Amino acid sequence: MIIGAEADTIAPVASHSEPFYNSIPASSEKAYLELNGASHFAPNIANTTIAKYSISWLKRYIDNDTRYDQFLCPGPGRDLNISEYRDTCPNS
Repeated sequence: MIIGAEADTIAPVASHSEPFYNSIPASSEKAYLELNGASHFAPNIANTTIAKYSISWLKRYIDNDTRYDQFLCPGPGRDLNISEYRDTCPNS
């Protein structure tokens, strides 16, 4: 999972998080989450969106707990905190 911040001027998504996501082979499970209006410092404060998707991703792919598939796929619907989300949808 790659997380980017839409308003990040230190590591803009176009030159950092998007290329990192695109460099992951299509054969791998992957996800890209872009935080709406967030800056480079978004992870320095409590952020429910980062927590929800990071924990779900780690539980699914580190602990191999397929119960977390439901939080990753399908991706989030209309969520004002997310400007973009892409994924390959986990294979159980």
